[in-house]
Amino acid sequence: MGIAVKAAARAAGFVARKAAFAAGQGQAAEILADYLAQFGDAVLAGYMPMRTEIDPLAAMAAHPGVVGVPVIVGAGHALRFREWSPGCAMVAGEFGALVPEGGAWVVPQVVIVPLVAFDVRGYRLGYGGGFYDRTLEGLRARGPVVAVGFAFAGQEMADVPIDATDQRLDVIVTERGLRTF
Repeated sequence: MGIAVKAAARAAGFVARKAAFAAGQGQAAEILADYLAQFGDAVLAGYMPMRTEIDPLAAMAAHPGVVGVPVIVGAGHALRFREWSPGCAMVAGEFGALVPEGGAWVVPQVVIVPLVAFDVRGYRLGYGGGFYDRTLEGLRARGPVVAVGFAFAGQEMADVPIDATDQRLDVIVTERGLRTF
């Protein structure tokens, strides 16, 4: 898929996400927490929301097991996840995302994935760095992992442009409910 096609889709996705963010988050965090409850104390990875991303923090805080957040270790690399808990010391990481100042590195079994847009096939459009695609590919090579896209319903587009390296999500959770693939 051409870079220009993905760039145009990404631009449209950002516009849709900004509008959805302005409309409010509804019951999205509760729906996410209810979905995650089935995984018990499995190691969960979430993310620290930036700008107009939907906020998973309440669902992350409700999880009974270990929770990690992504740390970018370098361009072209998979993400690593550092243990997080509400109120832990945070510092600015790459691209301004907050990351825990210290803590154990964890390997998640369930990953909450932020996104710019998604489609009915379960594909997502991210920021273009390929971090989550590399990460999911690596985690899936090691064993089962569940990729949970978390987004506003308004971020859905007809067809996300994809390449051979794009990893499909297992479920999308929005303020309107969930969809499995």
